[in-house]
Amino acid sequence: MPARPAAGRRAVEVLLEAELPRAEGRRLVLVDAVWAGDDAERGFTVQVDGAARRVHVTDQDSPLGIADAWRHHTTETDPGGDSVLVVTGTVPADQIGWDLRGHAVRRRPLAVDRADIVKQLFGAGDLDTRMVREHWLLDALLEAEPPGGWPRVGAVLTRDRALRALLAARVGLGDTGSDSLDLDADTLFDWSRNPAGPRRFAELPEAERAGLAEWLAQVTGPAAPTLLALATDGRGADALPLGALAAAALGCPAAADTGFALGTLFGSALGSFDALAPYAAAATGVLTRWIAQAEAGGPAGADARARVLAVLERADQLADRARLTGLLAGDRLLPSGYRTRLRTLGAALDGRPAAAQAALRELGDHQLAALYADSTERARTAVRLLRWLDAPAPVVDSVGQGVRHHLASTGWVDLAVGVLAEGDASRDSVLGEAYHRLIGRVRARRGLLDEQFASVLATWAEAASQQAPGGALLIEDVLAEAAAPLARDGGRPLVLVLDGMSADVAVELAAGLGRRAWTEIVPVPAGSGGRSPGRLAAVAMLPTVTRVSRASLLCGAAADGGQEVERAGFTAFWKKRRREAVLFHKGGYEGTAGHRLAPALLEELAHEERVVGVVVNTIDDALADGRESGRARWGVGDIAKLADLFDAARGTGRPVLLVSDHGHVLDRTPRDAGPTVAEGVQGARWRTGAAGPGEVGLAGPRVRAAGGRITAAWRDDLRYTSRQAGYHGGASLAEVTVPVLAFVPSDSRIPAGWTVLPAEDTVPEWWRTEAEPAPAQAPEPAARGRGRKAEPQTESLFPQDGHGSLGEQTVRSAPYRAQRDFVRLPPGDTAVAAALDALLAAGGRLSPAAVAAAAQAATGKSQRNPERFVTVLERLLNIDGYPVLQLTESGRTVHLDKELLRQQFTGGTTS
Repeated sequence: MPARPAAGRRAVEVLLEAELPRAEGRRLVLVDAVWAGDDAERGFTVQVDGAARRVHVTDQDSPLGIADAWRHHTTETDPGGDSVLVVTGTVPADQIGWDLRGHAVRRRPLAVDRADIVKQLFGAGDLDTRMVREHWLLDALLEAEPPGGWPRVGAVLTRDRALRALLAARVGLGDTGSDSLDLDADTLFDWSRNPAGPRRFAELPEAERAGLAEWLAQVTGPAAPTLLALATDGRGADALPLGALAAAALGCPAAADTGFALGTLFGSALGSFDALAPYAAAATGVLTRWIAQAEAGGPAGADARARVLAVLERADQLADRARLTGLLAGDRLLPSGYRTRLRTLGAALDGRPAAAQAALRELGDHQLAALYADSTERARTAVRLLRWLDAPAPVVDSVGQGVRHHLASTGWVDLAVGVLAEGDASRDSVLGEAYHRLIGRVRARRGLLDEQFASVLATWAEAASQQAPGGALLIEDVLAEAAAPLARDGGRPLVLVLDGMSADVAVELAAGLGRRAWTEIVPVPAGSGGRSPGRLAAVAMLPTVTRVSRASLLCGAAADGGQEVERAGFTAFWKKRRREAVLFHKGGYEGTAGHRLAPALLEELAHEERVVGVVVNTIDDALADGRESGRARWGVGDIAKLADLFDAARGTGRPVLLVSDHGHVLDRTPRDAGPTVAEGVQGARWRTGAAGPGEVGLAGPRVRAAGGRITAAWRDDLRYTSRQAGYHGGASLAEVTVPVLAFVPSDSRIPAGWTVLPAEDTVPEWWRTEAEPAPAQAPEPAARGRGRKAEPQTESLFPQDGHGSLGEQTVRSAPYRAQRDFVRLPPGDTAVAAALDALLAAGGRLSPAAVAAAAQAATGKSQRNPERFVTVLERLLNIDGYPVLQLTESGRTVHLDKELLRQQFTGGTTS
């Protein structure tokens, strides 16, 4: 005799909801099934024609039992009521008497057809034929129906739709109301990380677990059975870490030695070792995709980063438990592998750069290098310093050369030392000691440079003045030499004075400005034999304190005094040049509630003629008070209102002159050391009296204190006052050098007499990694107005003997000549060819400013709007929509496709 079907509460409810409206008040329902529900579910309520009917369920195995249950229901349980008695059990229909069947709905036992009930629950007209034979699936759908019911599916309930709905209801994988879930390995592994889902899966009946596992394996791949077996064992949260660990173990040179450990870690969840490779591949595929999401940044990237690192740190814990850490030290995915590579790099810092650079390449090859961005960049910075130490030692031969070189190179050294001094996030003591030793070597060389500079400064200061500057830009001449030229022809510069900004701060701030929003410019050197265009660096007034140096800067002449002197001097300077000017100090430019900047400042910036100056004290204040973050570096966002000031200047089309009054040194004294005891102390870094070790005597017209004669510290670990975060007033390169940087909005024209400074030209050679191209060497300029030299050039990647460079071939080609006729105001052929050759020489990537600079160097004609120049190049070269040249990285980089260039314009290939 075939087994009777089972019916739980939901099956009985659906049966009653379908039959009772047509039952003419009958209260007995015979069901041809055994009861599968709990005893607590034997009493419940159903809705019939909008009214609640109470239901009682009894399970009987004899006709007498059925009759007795019916009598008891009508005479004792609910005499005269309308409640319903449902009888289930094993009694055949032909053994139930007609007198009893006469009281029953339809006068016979009602069959429980799971398939029909499931159709009703989903509102389907038909059912996938495969589901009819899968009793486990039908029973599960009946048992798992959510409180709000199953979603209505329309004509046919497909097996896939039913299984997706079941997974959502049973184990929280997806949404019962949607069939749009993209079930793949990513989804499954992500689900495994929440303990609730795997725990619910483990509690399912065995047949249901097996059926779901089989379907998931078909849909998501061969990793599903192992993952779900781990979930059944209560280790679902470790599914992804174990997959990562398996991938590492299978890929290590000692894979044979790791097999037993892997078997122990997986236990019974691993059916066979043949299943391990696809499982590991699926897990690493998921992690690789998450890493890519993390590298993309943003809130989603931050979430992906947290997920990846949590999984991989757990994998390392499991490896340590299984004593696999040593065998997996070279892995490209595990954090332990990254830390091993980091230590290898630290050990190489005591030698020559070659070994350290090789270790850096290995570190960058690790899949977590971008996720551990701070550690990776700190390691890269350490290798940069090692290259600086390996290069010939620079020599300071004059004050002017010293401050210029400091802004161009040794200021970057100070920046790098600040980066390393913060320590690595890994808190690895071995690596920390390696960085400490490297910093010591760098500071020793930096100390020699400061000593040389102090010596030439002492000699120079005796006679230096505005009339005889000795080849150096003086701070009192900055307005005349840098701000006034920007104000010609109706220019309205914003002069931003960052009190205490040293060279290391300046170069980092400049790098942080959006290249698409701002273009850095520098004055064109006078005379053909002059220096290459570079950033301006001025010499501070002595001692290097605010009262004399900032006053001299803003007055345009040697001066000392406070804010009133500065405001009066600033106004007078510009009045001599027939321009109105206004200067804002701290408190005057900051907006009140509801305003980012003071309305008075915004009004002045909008003025058609007025020159505006703003003094920002954030850096100088931090030297006294310290910074909560403890960081030595400064970004644009770290300086109060700086980003707002730049945005306001850009909104009104103003160029910005970013300048300091003096620099500073950070505290380098031991934590338990007090100040240096000396006579005549006047400030943290200067005093009167005879000079001792680490000090220099300064006298002359440049000294605006103590009767024109002072003693200043040049060694960075000397201080005469109580401890602060940093100090100024001394004679070191960092304190005396005044950075002078100029920027114009990128959609503005470059002022006459100025030229673009490409970002590539601001970075010293030793700073660049091996993967970074050096600045493109533009063709040598001929005399102004006469174009480039006549001799042909050869592009090294594609030599064309006798036919000129690839850039020249391009502008001579018929496709280019035809396209040029359709472009309004195209640049000259010489400029276009030079730009293309510069891009090719740099590997196909340069900043817009560098591309424009190459064109200018070849023609002698200033490309005063790099963005527009590159846009016109796109129109000239991108025929029929092919991206020969395009702006990438949000407009920061020009990318030239060499292959497309040759195909489009010369008919060749790069093979």
